Amino acid sequence: MSAPPPNIVLLGFMGTGKSAVAKELGRRLKRPVVEMDAEIEQREGMAISRIFAEKGETYFRARERELSRELARSGEKIIAAGGGVILDPANVRDLGCNGLLVCLTARSEAILKRVEKERHRPLLEGGDRLATIQSLMALRSRFYDAIENRIDTSDLSVDEVASRIIALLSDYER
Repeated sequence: MSAPPPNIVLLGFMGTGKSAVAKELGRRLKRPVVEMDAEIEQREGMAISRIFAEKGETYFRARERELSRELARSGEKIIAAGGGVILDPANVRDLGCNGLLVCLTARSEAILKRVEKERHRPLLEGGDRLATIQSLMALRSRFYDAIENRIDTSDLSVDEVASRIIALLSDYER
C-alpha cells in the first residue's frame, strides 16, 4: 500500500494569501483545507484575538504546536498555517515530514493593503500598522528565508499562485 499524497502546507506572514490560495488549491486538487487559526478558534470556542487577550500568546502557541503535530500525521490536506507557526522550528519540521512546505511572501505595503480593513489581527492592534508589519516581518525573515519553496504573492493572482504550487507539487512527488 502506497503512502497518501503529501499535505501542501502554506506558511508565511499574515496577508500573504495563505487562506485564499488554500481554498483554490483545495478546489482544484479536491482535497480538504485546514485553516489552522480557524481550527484553533473552533476548538477553543473563541476568536484568536480573544485567546490572545484572555489566555495569552504562549497559550495560543501551545495550541498551534499541538495542531501542527496532529496535522503532520495526516496526508492529502491543504494546510493554511497561521502566520506565527513558523516561529517554532518543531512546527516546521513536523509539518514538513509529510508535506510540501511553501512560504508565501509579499511586500509590506501589499500586506497592509490586504489587511487594512481587518480587525481580527491581534498583533496589529493599535499603533502604526505598516511599521508593525515591517518590524514583525524583519523579526521573522530568517524563519521564512529558511523555507526552500517561496512565492512572492505581491503581484500575483490567487490563481497564479495556486498554479505555481501545483507545479511545485509535481516536482516534489517525482
